[in-house]
Amino acid sequence: MTKPECVYLNAFETGSEARGGIGAWISYYNEKRPYSSHGLLTPAEAYDTQDPNLKAAA
Repeated sequence: MTKPECVYLNAFETGSEARGGIGAWISYYNEKRPYSSHGLLTPAEAYDTQDPNLKAAA
């Protein structure tokens, strides 16, 4: 989902702008954005859980 949700929606002018913007988006995607498939946990929270099914889905 990186291209449609990050790269195509931002006009990065330099490589360092793109690296910073994509890095920030990946952090948001993994640490702040909840998913219904994870029981409304973020991927990072699902990975940190003891439930092996959620850990595999993250």
